[in-house]
Amino acid sequence: MPFRILCAAAALLFASTGAGAADISIAIGADVTSIDPHYHNLTPNNNIAEHIFETLVTKDPKSQLKPALAVSWRAVDDLTWEFKLRKGVKFHDGSDFTAADVVFSIERTAQVPNSPSPFTLYTNQITEKIIVDPLTVRLKTATPYPLMPNDMGTVFIVSSKVAKGATTADFDSGKATIGTGPFKFVRYLKGDRIELARNDNYWGAKTAWDKVVFRVIPSDPSRVASLLAGDVRGVESVPTADLARLSKDASVAIARTVSHRLIFIHLDTNRDKSPFVFDKSGKPLDKNPLKDLRVRRAISKAINRQALVERVMEGAAVTTGQLMPEGLFGYTSALKAEPYDVDGAKKLLTEAGYPDGFNITLHAPNDRYVNDEQIAQAVAQLLSRAGITVRVDAMPSSVFFSRASKLEFSFLLAGWGADTAEASSPLKALLATFDSAKGMGAANRGRYSNAKMDAMLAQALTIVDDAKRERMLQQATEIVVNDMGIIPLYHQHNLWATRKGVTYAARTDERTLAQEFK
Repeated sequence: MPFRILCAAAALLFASTGAGAADISIAIGADVTSIDPHYHNLTPNNNIAEHIFETLVTKDPKSQLKPALAVSWRAVDDLTWEFKLRKGVKFHDGSDFTAADVVFSIERTAQVPNSPSPFTLYTNQITEKIIVDPLTVRLKTATPYPLMPNDMGTVFIVSSKVAKGATTADFDSGKATIGTGPFKFVRYLKGDRIELARNDNYWGAKTAWDKVVFRVIPSDPSRVASLLAGDVRGVESVPTADLARLSKDASVAIARTVSHRLIFIHLDTNRDKSPFVFDKSGKPLDKNPLKDLRVRRAISKAINRQALVERVMEGAAVTTGQLMPEGLFGYTSALKAEPYDVDGAKKLLTEAGYPDGFNITLHAPNDRYVNDEQIAQAVAQLLSRAGITVRVDAMPSSVFFSRASKLEFSFLLAGWGADTAEASSPLKALLATFDSAKGMGAANRGRYSNAKMDAMLAQALTIVDDAKRERMLQQATEIVVNDMGIIPLYHQHNLWATRKGVTYAARTDERTLAQEFK
């Protein structure tokens, strides 16, 4: 049934059943930690932000770059990128979008306090920002940097006038939530819903939807039930357990594609003593076994990736032994998924001095990735066959990421979506030696460090020639995967379901974009 909400001075009617032809409700599977587009580099946050705010460069459903707030870009010289901005773009409050807003937004990424995963990963390489004229901005770097257009596809542009001095709370309340995107902010109720209204002055193609409600429904059965009951017209993260049934339902359409999201295990490879590693009696180990490559390899061998894909993911994933799925920039044919070999795992543990294994806690979110807690439990069972006793501690993602960023864990299950659609994204974020000043290792929650890889990555990031840069990124990937800086498991399928009469084109980047529901 329709329900009324009050917002600002107006009462807006949202029809949850779609009775109003221009209204749509969509169920999302993960909560949003903030509407502040620079607070937390997290896919659910970025997904909502993309409706309200825009980037200079955007991506199509296959993650290919295309113009957005910038109509063109070029390398002026080896150290300078120039972006020509779109003319006539207005913020939601009617003010003009200019180069000053671009500069302000780039600078703001380093000024948001307590960010669990900052966007400085994409801005710290910029040494100077030059406003050539109101519709031209130049970004200078200390060394040649070919990925500037990719990176500028991740930094959302806010109003320099409205957002100056604004806090994250100001964005969550709507006070500072003024963008240039196809929708205007209406209301954000954490853990419940995000409400948007069409921006009738949008510069681009107008969306079909007057009003949008994103309903936060982490429970898989509840999300599917809402779709089947007609309470929502689309859902993301279709539960794999329901995939076969929904595929046969004539009232439902399924959209799917392989994601660039990697599901992996991060390990504490840095500390001599790690907080959640114990001997078989439950006593904390004085020596961190995860620092030993033989132990990390044993863990990898003890995980039956094909079983995870077939039995837990119901076939909605592809096993992997690297960072990027086949077909995307940086994929290397030299790395295959680790074969399941429990005897080989036991042999390596014995060689490392752990013939009876050890005890460890695997921390994981329980509401962020498809079947995340179930995958963690399955990994625990598999490792037990090699002698490693694993206790699983799963928790809401809001708690998980906060604790993980404080390095509270020894062994954790996580995921990474390569928003730049190439291998430097996970290399920089997950595996580069942590350096907040350089924006490296922003999500390196195991504090893995490999000087050889760091040097190769740094060199790759200066190479303009795509073929040469890709080969170097492939080599960097091979170094860290062979060194087990992380343990790759699989690339999940992105899955959406819509009610009859509504369609959606599956995207590699997991974005659930209301403007693309037709």
